[in-house]
Order: sequence, then C-alpha cells, then structure tokens
Amino acid sequence: MNQVELAANLLEIQPLRHTPAGLPVVRLQMTHESRVIEAGLSRQVSMTLKAVALGDIALQLANTPVGTAIRVVGFLAPQRQGSDRLVLHIQQLVQAN
Repeated sequence: MNQVELAANLLEIQPLRHTPAGLPVVRLQMTHESRVIEAGLSRQVSMTLKAVALGDIALQLANTPVGTAIRVVGFLAPQRQGSDRLVLHIQQLVQAN
C-alpha cells in the first residue's frame, strides 16, 4: 500500500493553473519536523518535500498562506517517469491539530 499521512507547514505554493484537460492543479513545498521512535531510540526528523494537488483540493490549497500548518493524506510517486525524486500527491486535507 502506498499511503502517506503527514502534518506539515506550507513553505511555498505556486499559482493555481489548469491541466490541458482543464483540471485545477497546484504545486507546493512543505516542511515537516517531528520526533519518532526507531529501534527503540528517539530520532529527530526534519524534511522538505514537494507535493501536488489536483481538482477540489488544489482549489482549497490555492489561497492558503505560506506557513499554514496542514495535515494531508496522499501517495508518493516519481516526479516523472524514471525519476528517483518523489512527489507527494495530496488526495485529502485533514483538519490540522
């Protein structure tokens, strides 16, 4: 299963655009920081990741201010075919804590 749930802050959001088929799309960068337990040890995790949202979720995110805390659910996919770089495809916005 390829499903990711992540709490993050919006670092950058590009202007809303539309695919050739007319579907709204927005690309963004998010930052995440947390502590997790791995093999019984506490580990600090800090990362920046690229994400993309389409359709109604893109419309919801389009006017969200940079720095806003969000929780999202989605899946990881290569940035383009054959690429090692991953992008989080946002499928759902979850109420932030």
